[in-house]
Amino acid sequence: MQIDSTILKSDESTALRLRSLYNSFGYSQYKMSKFEEYALYVKNKDFLVSDGIISFTDTNGRLLALKPDVTLSIINNSKDVEGQVQKLYYDENVYRISGSTHSYKEIKQTGLECIGDVGFDEICEVILLAIRSLESISSSFVFELSHVGIMETIFNELELSGETKKTVLSCINSKNEDDLFKLVKEEKLSLTNAKKLSVFMKSFISFEEAVSSLKDVCGEICTEQLKEFEDILMFLKQFGFETKIKVDFSSANTMSYYCGVAFSGYVEGIPTKVVSGGRYDKLMKKMGRSSGAIGFAVYLDNLERYNFEQREFDVDVLLLHSGNTVMALKTAENLSKNGETVRVCSFVPNGLTYRRLIKLEEFLESEGK
Repeated sequence: MQIDSTILKSDESTALRLRSLYNSFGYSQYKMSKFEEYALYVKNKDFLVSDGIISFTDTNGRLLALKPDVTLSIINNSKDVEGQVQKLYYDENVYRISGSTHSYKEIKQTGLECIGDVGFDEICEVILLAIRSLESISSSFVFELSHVGIMETIFNELELSGETKKTVLSCINSKNEDDLFKLVKEEKLSLTNAKKLSVFMKSFISFEEAVSSLKDVCGEICTEQLKEFEDILMFLKQFGFETKIKVDFSSANTMSYYCGVAFSGYVEGIPTKVVSGGRYDKLMKKMGRSSGAIGFAVYLDNLERYNFEQREFDVDVLLLHSGNTVMALKTAENLSKNGETVRVCSFVPNGLTYRRLIKLEEFLESEGK
C-alpha cells in the first residue's frame, strides 16, 4: 500500500526528512524514557528553556519528572570515551510550558548531539547539518551564527562587573545601542569600551566584514577563538551559504550555556526560531563530564501550522451503495489504488464535501459488471 504523504502535517513530514538526513551522516538514533529523576533538572535549571517541570512520585517513592529537555537526558545517560565521538540524533517529545498558552504542552523535538573529542571537523559537520535541517523545511531561511568564546573573552578583558555585564548582554540581545551608551553616562562603562561592545549588536551578511570588525575589537586577545570562527565561516562559504548566513551575536546571549559557536535558524512565515544550537562544554563540565559537546534542536511544534494545506474536499469520491457492501468495498479498494480517497456510504452525510459522487449500481453497469 502506498502512503499518502499529503496526510502528514508539516512537523510530521519534516521529522521524517530530518531522521533520514541525520541517519545518512552516520548518526545513531537515541531512544530514552519519558521520565528522568527530578533532581537532574533541578540541579541544571539554568540550562533549561522553561522553568516549569512536571513532577510526580513513582511507585517506589522516587520523585520523577516528565523530561523538559533531551540534551540533559542524553548527557546523563552516556559516558566519556577517550578519543572517541558519539554521534546521536533523537526524535522525542518534551514537556514544557507553552510560550503562547502558558500551560503545559507536549512538544515534538528533533535534533542531534555530537559528544566526545569534538574538533573542528565535528563543529563544521554539526553546523552544516543544522543548515541542511532548515533547508528541509524551506528554501527561504536565515541562519544566524556567532561565537560566544569571542564575546566572553572580550567581557573578561574589559573586567565588567556582574550587573554591568548583565545589562550589556541585554543590550546586545535586543540590539539596543542607546541603552548601551547610557552606561557611559552612568560611568559604568568607558566610551571606548562601549564602542568596542557595539560591534556585537551588528548583523553582518559579508563574512569578510564580520571578521574585519571583530579583529578591530579583539586586537591581540582571543585570537584562537577568532581564528576558529573565521575558519568556520570560510568552510561555510565553500558550500555557497554566504547569502543565507548572518553573523549576529544577539543569539549568543546565553553565555552561561554556550562556550564556542552558537546559532539560530529561522524560516519565512514563522516568527520564532525553529533551530537553535551551539557548543555547550560548560554544561558537560557542570555535570561532571570531561568531554566536549555540540548539538542543536529543531522545534517542530513551531511547524504545526506552517505550510499545511487543508484539503479542498473531505474525500475525492463519495461511493453510494444500496446494500451491496462487499461490492462497494471492493470498488473502493480499486479506486483507492489510483491514489483517490473514497468514503463508502449508503447515504450522503451532512456537511461532507467530495470531489465526485459515484452511485455503485450505475458505476458497475457502466463498467459492464
